[in-house]
Amino acid sequence: MNHAPAAPPAAAAAAPQPAPIRVLVVDDSAYMRFTIGKFLAEAPGLSVVGAARDGREALEMIARLQPDVVTLDVEMPRLDGLSTLRQLMASDPRPVVMLSSLTTEGARETVQALTWGAVDFVAKPAARANMQAVMDEVVVKVRAAARARVRPLTSPPPASAPAEPAVPGRVKTTRRLTARDRVVVIGSSTGGPRALNTVLPQLAATLPAALLVVQHMPVGFTRSLAERLNQASALRVKEAEPGDALEAGQVLLAPGGFHMTLDAQDRIALNQNPTVHGVRPAVDVTMMAVAQRFKTAAIGVVLTGMGRDGTNGALLIRRSGGRVIAEAESSSVVWGMPRSVVEAGAADAVLPLADVATGIERLVQA
Repeated sequence: MNHAPAAPPAAAAAAPQPAPIRVLVVDDSAYMRFTIGKFLAEAPGLSVVGAARDGREALEMIARLQPDVVTLDVEMPRLDGLSTLRQLMASDPRPVVMLSSLTTEGARETVQALTWGAVDFVAKPAARANMQAVMDEVVVKVRAAARARVRPLTSPPPASAPAEPAVPGRVKTTRRLTARDRVVVIGSSTGGPRALNTVLPQLAATLPAALLVVQHMPVGFTRSLAERLNQASALRVKEAEPGDALEAGQVLLAPGGFHMTLDAQDRIALNQNPTVHGVRPAVDVTMMAVAQRFKTAAIGVVLTGMGRDGTNGALLIRRSGGRVIAEAESSSVVWGMPRSVVEAGAADAVLPLADVATGIERLVQA
């Protein structure tokens, strides 16, 4: 009995391509709308669904087009970027990447936007000659933002009530560390400003610990972040400077562009050594310095962020006898850095953001 030759196997079906990330561009400058839209549209996996000239037009287009990510200029007529962001995050939250000027006022507005829930920001170039690098950064951050977990903005803006509310004009007292005090290092990246604006205001001014904070942020923005956190907190918060002493009741924030470590007298030392995990300041640098010096008195806290910065530092803190908290996936904007700490076995506790301050206080007083 003759059999017809077997048909060749069908070619394996091509894997389905993920749907492109749909982006709405919002900027009052026609040049910037065109430029941002052009770069995003040419990037693989991205699709520009529209462009708005101001906040009012943006809110209407967002409701109609339902983009996955919004790029949002800070300074616009009719309805500015901050007002637009606040309305959007309260009623129809989605990932937003802010575009900000490099002015002092622009830095303040950017920090405000990040504490209200913007996922990230890109500083606008001072000259068009720098546009290529800036647009490359926009593409990278839009892609990352599409994976972020955003939450509605409560009204008033999220800042948990301080354990001891900051009083305008009140002098915040600090004191020298004693042998029984702890040193806490908090590291964060994407989503960090909003997370810090939740955790730090919950900590009491009498907490027997010095705190060091490393937030991935470029030069020119960390001072505004420190000022905002200081206004919201009972603790004294300032941007770290060389020679600053570690004191109970004080939070020192690593300045953008500098790694933060300690000198032989346990005072702040800053350097511009090569980036670690592609960032400077890096959480690992500060955590490892504190672990080596303070051993069992060291506490590490790793909050929301992409990548694995903080894992090596957390491991060294644990090996030195200290303790580590990682933020839970349920509250992280991006569960990258905390996940890496958890998977490395370096976390003593995995806590949702709302419980992190209480977790810090328990470890400090243990």
